[in-house]
Amino acid sequence: MTRRLRPVEIDFTASAPVRLVFTAALAAPPRAVYRSVAVEVGSLPSWFTAVSSAVPTGDGTGRTVRLRGGVAFDETVLASEPDLRYAYRVDATNAPGVTALAEEWVLAPARSGTRLRWTMAADGPPPFRLALRLAAPGLRLSFRGAVRRLDRRLTPARPPSPGSAR
Repeated sequence: MTRRLRPVEIDFTASAPVRLVFTAALAAPPRAVYRSVAVEVGSLPSWFTAVSSAVPTGDGTGRTVRLRGGVAFDETVLASEPDLRYAYRVDATNAPGVTALAEEWVLAPARSGTRLRWTMAADGPPPFRLALRLAAPGLRLSFRGAVRRLDRRLTPARPPSPGSAR
C-alpha cells in the first residue's frame, strides 16, 4: 500500500530528526559523477545494487525508484545543480513507518577526483527513527560499495603507458 509522505523542502536534509551522512572519495571527476547520479537515472541499478529500477518522471522533475525487496518511492527533485548537488524528497512510498524522507548528494572537486557526500534525512515515529539509526552501518556499507562500483564504471582501468615498466 502506497502512502503519501509529508512534503519537505531541501532544508530538511540539514534539520531532520534522523540524518545519516556518508562520504567517499572517487577518482572520477564531479561532472561524470553528477551525470550518473542525476542525469542517467536509469543507470542507478548498475552501480547501486540495492536499487532494482530507477525511472525519471515529469521530464526529469521526479523519479520512481524501486529497491530490491519491493520497497518503492515516488520522488520529486528538489535541487539539480550540475556537478555540485542533487537532492530529492520522497512523496509516496510503501515503506513502513517513514513520514518524511529526503536525500541529498553533494559533490566537491578533490585533488584526485570528487568528494561525495550522501545525506539521508528522515522522520517517523520513535521506533522508525531507532530502526533507521540501527540500519546506519548497513547503509554505510551499501553506499561504499555503490561508490566503488560507480568509480570503476566511470574510471576504467587504463592500459600501461608506452615505455612503462612491464
